[in-house]
Amino acid sequence: MRKIILFGIIIIVLFGALGIVTYIQQQQAIEGNPYGKESLHPETIKQLDHPLYQNQILPEALAERIQNGEELYIYYYQPDCPYCQEVTPHLVEVAEENGFELYLHNLREFPENWETYNLDVVPTVVHYKDGEEVSRIVGFHDREEYEQWFGVE
Repeated sequence: MRKIILFGIIIIVLFGALGIVTYIQQQQAIEGNPYGKESLHPETIKQLDHPLYQNQILPEALAERIQNGEELYIYYYQPDCPYCQEVTPHLVEVAEENGFELYLHNLREFPENWETYNLDVVPTVVHYKDGEEVSRIVGFHDREEYEQWFGVE
């Protein structure tokens, strides 16, 4: 009976230690993150160092730049969306190769912006100019369709 109790205690201690180590690793990963938040969705944490997800725009900057009438291309996505994960490499490459500044806005971290920007699904890319939405492309598309939408020939 004592062996069973001892074994149970060892298992509890191991799981506790594993939980503490995991928590510490997550805290170190989100330290100094571009979102300015103390906690992040696990899929967002996985993308923090990924080169395709570095051009993030925060809600305040997004609203300010639209209000100032700047021309912007905003890619609204969620890091746990399988369609977004498939589209992001094509979309970012098309924008970079053709000189378009594409900003990414993570709706998993800022869910209030679904309503703010009248979004129904991700991925969605919106072109803003003079404080207004000019056009948008919604849902999953291949590279050629994004090139057409950006006006690339």
